[in-house]
Amino acid sequence: MTEESDELPRVDAVVLDTARNRVGRVMGREGPYLQLRPLGGGLEWDVAPAQLHPLVGAELLSALVAEANARSRRGSENGPPLGLNLTESGRPPSL
Repeated sequence: MTEESDELPRVDAVVLDTARNRVGRVMGREGPYLQLRPLGGGLEWDVAPAQLHPLVGAELLSALVAEANARSRRGSENGPPLGLNLTESGRPPSL
């Protein structure tokens, strides 16, 4: 975390990964790292607590509105998570 606090954010908190400049929701802890997931869903990534900035107030509201707008543009509450590339058929590409 930042110098202001050494306390780890709680599960479900929305934070900024300053190393990657990505916003995510805290999903859990694995060893010395916290696991974040994009607000719109998707794959989790690990981040060191020192690289986190908690989002509160206007920053948090801005991140949540951006995710809601992206979900709206997808046209469905249950559409594919952000960052998922779909083929023309609407299915995820084969791995």
